[in-house]
Amino acid sequence: MSQSGISRRGLMLVLSSPSGAGKTSISRRLLELDGGIELSISVTTRRKRPGEVSGRDYRFIDRTEFDLMVNRQRLLEHAKVFDNYYGTPKAPVEAALAEGRDILFDIEWQGTQQLAATARQDLVSVFILPPSTGELERRLKTRAQDSAAVVATRMAKAADEMSHWPEYDYIVVNRDFEMSVAKVQSILTAERLRRNRQVGLPDFVKRLQQGQ
Repeated sequence: MSQSGISRRGLMLVLSSPSGAGKTSISRRLLELDGGIELSISVTTRRKRPGEVSGRDYRFIDRTEFDLMVNRQRLLEHAKVFDNYYGTPKAPVEAALAEGRDILFDIEWQGTQQLAATARQDLVSVFILPPSTGELERRLKTRAQDSAAVVATRMAKAADEMSHWPEYDYIVVNRDFEMSVAKVQSILTAERLRRNRQVGLPDFVKRLQQGQ
C-alpha cells in the first residue's frame, strides 16, 4: 500500500497471434524492458525447442499430468494447439494479481476466450497481426524451427487464428518490431492507470474532498 492509501490490483496482459507473427519475441522484449511484469509459465505436453529451458519458457509435462491438472481444476485456461496441449496454472497467477503484480501471457485465442469468461476484469488482451501473409510465411521459414510440412500447416491455420481478432481489446500490426514493443508498452501503461484497478482510490478521493 502506498502512502496515499492507493494500491493496485495486478492485471493479466495477454499477447496472441498466428504462429510466426511475433508474440513470443515481443513478450521477451517486454519482459526485458519492464521489471513490473512477469511471464506466466504455461505447462505444455510438446517437446522442447532448441534454446528453450523448462521452467523459464514452459514447464514441460506429459499428457497424464496435464489431464490431472485439468480434472483437478488447477488450470485457468487450457487448449490444444497443433496436437499439443497447453495450460496456465491457476495458483501462481491468482497470488500475483492479489499482490499487485502484473502477469504476461503468451497464449492462443482459445485460452484467451477462457480467461475472458472467468476473469474479464483482470484481462487486457492484445492480438498481434503480421503485415502480410507473405511476411508471415517468410518469418516462419526464417526461424528454421519447423519442417516445410509444419510451416505449411501453420500457414493453413493462420487465417482461422486471425479471424478471432475482434475478440481482443487491442490490435497491433507488427510491421516494425521495436515499434510494436513500444505500442504494447503504451497499452500496459494506460491499463495500469484504470480506475477500477486502483484499490483504495475512493477513500483517497474522499480524504482530498475533506481537505486532508
